[in-house]
Amino acid sequence: MKAAVCREGEFTVRELPQPAPGPQQVLLRVLRAGICGSDLHARVHCNDAADLGREVGYDHFMRADQDVVMGHEFVGEVVSYGPDCRKRWKPGARVVSLPIRRDGDEVQMTGLSAKAPGAFAEYLLVDENVTMPVPDGLDPESAALTEPLAVGLHAVERSDIGRGEVAVVVGCGPIGLAVILMLKARGVKTVVASDLTPERRRLARVCGADIVVDPGRDDLADAVPARRTHFSSGPALLDFALDSMRKLQVIPGVPWWHLMSLGERLGQVPKGPVVFECVGVPGILDGLAAQMPYRSRIVVVGVCMEPDTIRPALMSNKEIDLRFAFAYEPDEFRATLHLLADGKIDARPLLTGTVGLDGLAAAFDALGDPESHAKILIDPGSAVAEL
Repeated sequence: MKAAVCREGEFTVRELPQPAPGPQQVLLRVLRAGICGSDLHARVHCNDAADLGREVGYDHFMRADQDVVMGHEFVGEVVSYGPDCRKRWKPGARVVSLPIRRDGDEVQMTGLSAKAPGAFAEYLLVDENVTMPVPDGLDPESAALTEPLAVGLHAVERSDIGRGEVAVVVGCGPIGLAVILMLKARGVKTVVASDLTPERRRLARVCGADIVVDPGRDDLADAVPARRTHFSSGPALLDFALDSMRKLQVIPGVPWWHLMSLGERLGQVPKGPVVFECVGVPGILDGLAAQMPYRSRIVVVGVCMEPDTIRPALMSNKEIDLRFAFAYEPDEFRATLHLLADGKIDARPLLTGTVGLDGLAAAFDALGDPESHAKILIDPGSAVAEL
C-alpha cells in the first residue's frame, strides 16, 4: 500500500506492506484523513512532545528519528477483521474510530506513534471496540471531522456553560471554530470570537459567532457584552456586596443569609464569562485573567508546549476558575458524529482543500498560513498533489 512516512520532519510516499488485523482489530480502507494542529506541531517538535508523553506515562509518542505514518482524524471502509472480532459491519461499511488501539499489551496513539501507523495511508488498523458506523447520508468529508469536533464538544462540556452565559472564544483555528459550533449547538445565546486573522474571523461568523473581534485593533474585554453579574474592578464588586447586604436586610421576616443562598442557587451572584483559550502560546492565560471580569471561567483548550507564567495572586484575587481540556470521551465522540449526521452542526465551511498523499507535504506547509486554509483533507485514492 502507499503511505506518507514522516522522518526528521520530512514526508516521503512509500510502498509499505498492507497491515494485517490482529485480535479485535479491523482493517479499513482510508477514505479521508484530516490534518490536525497537533500533526503540524508533531512533525517538527515531536521530541518535545515525546518527552512530555513520557512524563505522563506514555513512552511511545513519535520521535524525529523514527519512520511514522501520521494521521489520527479519519473515516474509512471496513475491509476485513482480525481474530476475536464481533464483525458488526459488512465489508464496505463506512466507519470512524477513536485513534487508539492495542499493540500487544500496550495502548498506542494511532498516527502519533511508530507502533500504530495512522491514516495518511491507503489502509489503517483500528480497534473494533472504539469504532462506530457512519450514519446513512453523512458524507465522508464531514465524517472525517468527527475527531477534531469532538475536542470542541469536550471543551464545552468541561466548561459547564449555561445557555444564558457569555462565551468568549480566543483563537479561531479549527479547534476554536469547533468550540463555536458546539456552543451554538448547545444553545448558548452569546458567543464572542477573537482572532487576529480576517479569514478566521470570517469563518467564526459562519460557524455562529455573534460578535467577532480583531484583538490587534479592538479591546476584547470591551467587546464582551456586559451582564449584571460581571464586575471588572474590585471596588465595583465590593460596592455590589454592600448594596446587596443593605437590600437583603430590609426584607422583613426572612433572614438575609437564606435570601443570599437562594440568590446563589438562582445564579444571581457575581460571575464573569466563560472563556475558551484556543491559541496555546505563552502569555495568553495571564492576559485573559487580567482582562476578564471577576469570577470568569477560563477553559484551556490550546496546547502550549512552552513554559508559561501566570500570577496566582491575580487569579486568586479575582477568583478566576482555570480548567484544562484534552481530547474527549467516547460518548462525546459518538455524540459529535450524530450532531453532524442530524444536521445540528455544519462543519463543511472549515474544509478548504483536499489532496492525495503526494500533496501531503504541501498541505502541511499551506496550513502554516492561517489566511489560506482552515482544514485540509487527505484522500489516499486521489492523485491531486497541489492545492
